Amino acid sequence: MLSTGIQRYLYVVVRWQAEFVEQRYRINWSRTEFCDEIDEIQNPIAREVLRKFHVERPIELTTFSDIPAGTGLGSSSAFSVGLMNALHALSGNRVTKHTLAAEAAAIEVDVLERSMGKQDHFAAAYGSFNVYTFNADETVTVEPVYYDPEVVELLSSKLILFHLGGQRDASKILKAQETATSDKESVLSAMCDMVDPMVEILSGRGDLSDVGPMLHESWMLKRSITDQISNDEIDMAYGLAREAGATGGKLVGAGGGGFLMLFVEPSRQPDVAAALIGRPFIRPRFDTAGSRITYYEPDRLV
Repeated sequence: MLSTGIQRYLYVVVRWQAEFVEQRYRINWSRTEFCDEIDEIQNPIAREVLRKFHVERPIELTTFSDIPAGTGLGSSSAFSVGLMNALHALSGNRVTKHTLAAEAAAIEVDVLERSMGKQDHFAAAYGSFNVYTFNADETVTVEPVYYDPEVVELLSSKLILFHLGGQRDASKILKAQETATSDKESVLSAMCDMVDPMVEILSGRGDLSDVGPMLHESWMLKRSITDQISNDEIDMAYGLAREAGATGGKLVGAGGGGFLMLFVEPSRQPDVAAALIGRPFIRPRFDTAGSRITYYEPDRLV
């Protein structure tokens, strides 16, 4: 599969606390938790990552995000990768992006037993444009795309993400997709066949205008896997966007809601925005670095 990241971020802050604090673990997410034992932590990713690192010293963990959870942009994977990265740094460990992605995926897939793939973890860890091959032996091969910066800048100007509303549990939708996969191998194969042509376009050897029709074909294939991926509201919004000038698009993430990504020539973007009036949108720019440490001062309280 071909994947990239956009410049919308989830931030994770971890710091050691003074030894005399009342509770050992302070976890700030959509709620604030004060716990003395790891087993008491309600945030499942925080709990299992702290357990993996055998964190017994008092610690505070805070997370906040540019985009709400449950909107199809991989927030749980970004959190697990970011937390893994922060705790490795706090422990003085240098690890590769591949290790970050693999360890974060293991927490969600193997430990928490969520129905999901590893693709979002690798996209969050690596950023930029990469082709990922998920092998039968559970290994993952990462091949960077050598893209033309001018093509990528032009592509960015033609993409809009409209928020259709609704937060959903991606694991439930992905479980339904997993159940249907054995009967949809031809669909999945057709989607995989689009990777090489897209790489050619990003490398400057193809026609950028082909991206819209390719996204449309990809979306038609994806929504055919299970009836939980799309719904009447999504279909209506997509139809209105196409009538107004979008040449293609797809729902980002597992399905059921979240963001509808559309390929629209700049001259037609006001028309599409008017057709989808009332639905907020963002103009994504592509991230080129993936998960990184932006501030490091581990011994401030020592």
